[in-house]
Amino acid sequence: MQPVGPYRFTETSGVCQVGRAWWAVDGQDRLVTVAVLEGAAAADPPWREAFTNAANTLAQTPGGHRYLNADFAAAQPWVAYPSEEDGAAQRLFQMLGMQLRPEGDEPQPGWDATVALPTVVPTQPVPAATPVQPVPAATPVHPVSGGTPVHPVSGGPAHPVSGGPMHPVSGGPMHPVSGGPVHPVSGGTPYWGPQPVATGHPVSGVPVSGGTPFDHAAATQDPFANPQRRIQPSAPERRSGGPWIGAAVLAVLLVAVSGGLVFWTKAAGRGGDAAPAAPTTFPTTTSVDVSLKPWTTFGPYSPEERALATAAPSLVFLETVITGYLRDSATNAPLGTKPITVNRRCSGFVVSTKGHVLTSSSCVRPPDEVIRESALDSYADDLVDDHKLTSAQVDDYVQDKLPATSFTGQEPGSQPTVQVYGQLNSARGSLTVAPAVPGQIVEALPAEQGGAAVVKLLREDLPAVELNTSSTLKAGAPLLTVGFRLSDSSSRGSTYTPRARLVTVTDVAQSGSVSIYRVNGDASRISHGGMALDPSGRVVGILDQGRDEARPDNANDVVVPAATGAALLDKVGVDNALGAADERYRDGLDAYFGGEQPTAVAAFDRVAKDSPANLLAQAYRENAAQRQKLEGDSSGQPAWVTVSVAALGGALIAGLVVGLVVLFRRRRQG
Repeated sequence: MQPVGPYRFTETSGVCQVGRAWWAVDGQDRLVTVAVLEGAAAADPPWREAFTNAANTLAQTPGGHRYLNADFAAAQPWVAYPSEEDGAAQRLFQMLGMQLRPEGDEPQPGWDATVALPTVVPTQPVPAATPVQPVPAATPVHPVSGGTPVHPVSGGPAHPVSGGPMHPVSGGPMHPVSGGPVHPVSGGTPYWGPQPVATGHPVSGVPVSGGTPFDHAAATQDPFANPQRRIQPSAPERRSGGPWIGAAVLAVLLVAVSGGLVFWTKAAGRGGDAAPAAPTTFPTTTSVDVSLKPWTTFGPYSPEERALATAAPSLVFLETVITGYLRDSATNAPLGTKPITVNRRCSGFVVSTKGHVLTSSSCVRPPDEVIRESALDSYADDLVDDHKLTSAQVDDYVQDKLPATSFTGQEPGSQPTVQVYGQLNSARGSLTVAPAVPGQIVEALPAEQGGAAVVKLLREDLPAVELNTSSTLKAGAPLLTVGFRLSDSSSRGSTYTPRARLVTVTDVAQSGSVSIYRVNGDASRISHGGMALDPSGRVVGILDQGRDEARPDNANDVVVPAATGAALLDKVGVDNALGAADERYRDGLDAYFGGEQPTAVAAFDRVAKDSPANLLAQAYRENAAQRQKLEGDSSGQPAWVTVSVAALGGALIAGLVVGLVVLFRRRRQG
């Protein structure tokens, strides 16, 4: 990705037909959002003017969004907002009649891709706005939703850009919600589409099994019936209806008494409380602080939720800390007196009960040139602070020194010191104490051999995930990718959280001695080393950085097959195996998604005690308990009591009705 202005872009937060919004950081590592007008729109004067007017109007509107910096005269006009201005870029493009969407969100199996976007050309001009002075970085800005939309293009009708600007269809792609568990897929292309749903009456979104609805009209119709009666019956003898009416009234009273007895029996078993109402919603809240909630990331009870719930506890944030000295290659003279630290951050996932983690070698053991370049960048920044170098001279200085510099340990020819730390759930950069877990690099493969690496964390109660080495992917196959991303860069102790995305395989290629898959979505620059999942929640690939020199953004759009990681595990003598707590956790998920909430609560409760690092087990235990309460799984009264009372009441009613009929007939005969 090419930098714009004084900012370093990290990843795309949304795209539309005429531009996109970026997450970026400034020179002090503060997080900003940059909206950029791109493509044909950037070269079209009416669109450029509309973009400028929209930004200025939004800044001048009470409760709007004031920007930090902007360059409306650039080849691609841009405007930057502080991270506190949540939704500013979204509102800016909405004023232009555009709707931001996540990059790479193309129709997937199970999504609604049948609605075409209508072409609409903006027609009304925007009044020219007085330029707004950028807000200083320290000024707090409070985002306010709403605002008056502005129609783009001032000065006359707009010219179509790439077929004309388009208004997005309201709503968006929906992920399928399927009732029922997802069965493991062995080989073949994983399927994320909707699963077969049983017919019947749904209870809060959970289908009840059943067959084809019964057609009572068709079942009771006599196909041989003749509408004309052949024999006319004689008129029936007129009888008094009084006794029968009395019997019917008595029967109704007995039914009411019997029903009340059944209700009383059930209520007595619950201490007199009324029966719980049928559930009307899915539990989506929990007191457990988990940074990734599968039940809100995707549709509740969907295949995506279950796959993510299965694998997500094993995701690990990894930080490699490399410390050494820059030296002149010819003389071994150090460039400075202080050691220089290079930090590499990425994702990984636990694959054994002993704490072994699979990740990408580009993170834990990057090439020497990459380390030297990072160290020179850090050293040049120190020279800028000491006023020995200007910011504009940094890039030239690094490129000039790179071929003639080495990065060593404290003594010439020695190796720099390397330390690795892992964190689960959410993570904080530069953390070297608990909850960060120290680790050691076991083995790392070069990029031409797959670029996989094994790290041993010094803790053994971590949740593990299974590898699926038999799966063969083809172009068009959907995958669920999971990795960490930067969520706050307000300081050097930035925070990182997991993110899951549905992507599609676009190409199968060869890189060195291994096959690789290219996908249509960049998870994030911290996601390399993360996992690509099949619908059973097993890992089919390792996320890696792009290897296409034609792409300037070095996007993480490559998936290395899981077989490469499995071969490396075999080489170092590590078994990919689940522990007892991992098996029990999957049993709990089976029960949860199968509607057996008491069983799920018991399983998750045991997992939470045996594997406290699995925070999702604790969260799903709360969800199952809420679900059980909503469904009223426990009535406190044995079922045989209710059945017996109902049967007794029915027999009593039948006996009384028969007795009354016999009594009335005898009276008539007498």
